[in-house]
Amino acid sequence: MDQKTKAILATVASVLLCGCPGLFLCLFGALTAAGQGTFNDQSLSPTVGFVLVCLSLIFIVIPVGVGFFMFRKKPEATPASNEPLPPAS
Repeated sequence: MDQKTKAILATVASVLLCGCPGLFLCLFGALTAAGQGTFNDQSLSPTVGFVLVCLSLIFIVIPVGVGFFMFRKKPEATPASNEPLPPAS
């Protein structure tokens, strides 16, 4: 498997495992922060909503980071030359 295929698989997996839940968590957190979120017929504190929004932003940034680090061009190593080293002075 070449490097590009691994990068695509890692990015898709991180989007499915982190990005999608992060978007849903962001929506639920925004609703809770606005005072509309309920759980078992009790209103949740807006503080819970703000915490969920911050947590969801971390989940959303993970696929972006994975994609960036997997698809970036790594500097190529310079080939070693066969020339002899100069004498030490």
